[in-house]
Amino acid sequence: MTISTGDRLPEATLRTITAEGPQPVTTSQLFSGKKAVLFAVPGAFTPTCHRSHMPGFVEMADAIKAKGVDMIACVSTNDVFVLDAWAEQTGAKGKIQLLSDGNADFTRALGLELDGTGMGLGIRSKRYAMIVEDGVVKELLVEPQPGQAEVSSAQAVLERL
Repeated sequence: MTISTGDRLPEATLRTITAEGPQPVTTSQLFSGKKAVLFAVPGAFTPTCHRSHMPGFVEMADAIKAKGVDMIACVSTNDVFVLDAWAEQTGAKGKIQLLSDGNADFTRALGLELDGTGMGLGIRSKRYAMIVEDGVVKELLVEPQPGQAEVSSAQAVLERL
């Protein structure tokens, strides 16, 4: 079953890079008591993710946070080291928290997995964005096509905040 507006995020452990290296972080730790924007990409460095989806959030991070958002986070099924390199290259470091869902456990729990096995990519995440308040989904914006970043764009999120 796919997560819906009004649902609580499932409890899951993701990974992020810190000064001490890769660290686990739970969805409760990330989202409890916070207003957050969470967006997902099928893969770091892939064309739409790299050229339009992430750049929009990097460019609009200050405007999004000005709407009372405590955290902007991006989740991907890539490993934490790839996401750290991607954050460096896109200018996301310090603006967007990158979260690795390497085994797609969180993605599957949301019901938002994308089967990329036909292209040798394994299980990935559908492209989406959501506004989350204290762990509850307030808005869910899922792209109808994986190669598009319109419904889940930073601009679309900003308009809903």
